[in-house]
Amino acid sequence: MKKIAVINDISGFGKCSLTAALPIISANNMQCCPLVSGVYSNQTGYDSFKYADLTEYMQGFIDEWKKLGASFDAIITGFIPNHKQAKIIEKFIDDFKKEKTLIVVDPVMADGGEKYKGFDDERINAICALAKKADVITPNISELCILCGEDFSKIKGKGAIEKAEKMAESYYKKNSISLVISGIEISDSEIATGVYDENGFKTIISKKIGESFSGTGDILCANLTCQLLKGKDLYASAEESCKFIEKAIIQTVGKKDINCADGVDFEELL
Repeated sequence: MKKIAVINDISGFGKCSLTAALPIISANNMQCCPLVSGVYSNQTGYDSFKYADLTEYMQGFIDEWKKLGASFDAIITGFIPNHKQAKIIEKFIDDFKKEKTLIVVDPVMADGGEKYKGFDDERINAICALAKKADVITPNISELCILCGEDFSKIKGKGAIEKAEKMAESYYKKNSISLVISGIEISDSEIATGVYDENGFKTIISKKIGESFSGTGDILCANLTCQLLKGKDLYASAEESCKFIEKAIIQTVGKKDINCADGVDFEELL
């Protein structure tokens, strides 16, 4: 059975991070090995939350994995609560990456053109540095702008896909890292995901349904990684993942009393 190390937090409410990744990986007949970075009462999209930072424990956990002789077919990194953890994760990748280990980094930093609360320059710079350890990164369009030093306000609307392609091409040529870029708004009814690898740039067009739901980036990253480990190419893996998310959103918006911070009801589709 293939093993995927997932370095991320876990939240009691709000389907994101490990509560999204773990069931998706298991449903793909792969083993999810969580390295928990922090525990949240509920994810940070709610009005308030309580949080236990596990930074000081992570290295001890990693040392125990080394004693076990652990090895992984893929390593996924997600939300990083501080710059110190980024350094720990960089070393984790250095220690556990083998020739065929797939490294997928979700550089969680921003959405809608705004950095998330508490993301200062030190934290942003650490995440940008960590992204360069990856084989594949999965930024949304706001995060791609940060990675490329571009102004988000110039990306939205007409020509958004062309601008995203230009940034992706520049990042790929500098770093030889493939990209799956979510959240490219092209109209009131459609949203695009861009895929850039050695084959160039391609897009996946999805219906824009409802508001922005929490956790869809985590679902994309987890499912994408599983499809890649099954031998699919990057575009096919991204396309399958986008279709899965679109179906989950469709069945979620059909229900009453929707709170976007709760995430999408993807479990019925597993």
